[in-house]
Amino acid sequence: MKRALLLAVVATAVLGGCASTGPADTQPLTPLSRYSLQVEPGLDRIALAVHEDGLSSNQQAALNDLAGRYRAAGVGWVRIEGPSGDDPAAARQTWAVRSALQAAGLPAERIVVASYAAPDPRAPVLAGFETVRAVIPNCAAEPRAMEGRFSNNSSMGLGCAINANLAAQISDPRDIVGHRPTSPADSGRAAVVFDSYRKGEVTSAPQEPLVEGRIARAVE
Repeated sequence: MKRALLLAVVATAVLGGCASTGPADTQPLTPLSRYSLQVEPGLDRIALAVHEDGLSSNQQAALNDLAGRYRAAGVGWVRIEGPSGDDPAAARQTWAVRSALQAAGLPAERIVVASYAAPDPRAPVLAGFETVRAVIPNCAAEPRAMEGRFSNNSSMGLGCAINANLAAQISDPRDIVGHRPTSPADSGRAAVVFDSYRKGEVTSAPQEPLVEGRIARAVE
């Protein structure tokens, strides 16, 4: 009797161990949740030395490049910070930077002018903006579990390379956070097409005639 009872207890423990794969409340991570696309904040800022005669040609070029980068990937406002103090040349340089950015095509409402505590009244004028960049995981450092497993859970590292490649290829990381606003539809063109359709006319645009299989007119 004791032997039979002992065998029953051992069999129950073995079957319970086979059925248990971990804590009941632990949800397995999928590759999409483990390596989801994310962004991190950054800062694009330049420092401009103060000159008595205003902005130099190199500084003008640097501000034009800064304005172009802001239009491509900028977030929020362009912030101009001049050194605190009563130096007139630094004050002129600060506002000259603002005028140069406006001349480069940035709207005035997107430019903020402020001062910062500088050790020298002739310290550089700072101009920059916040950016976002895609987080690219280091897949080589991710753990690998290539040994045999007795579960349907995904192995560690699965999906890392795919999402790393996606993050590296996205031209504007802001698309990870949310979609861009769409431009309104061309209702005028749509009205012309519907009007032609109601009249039974051809709705497509006229095609350019072909000459011996080639387009008739070429761009000079």
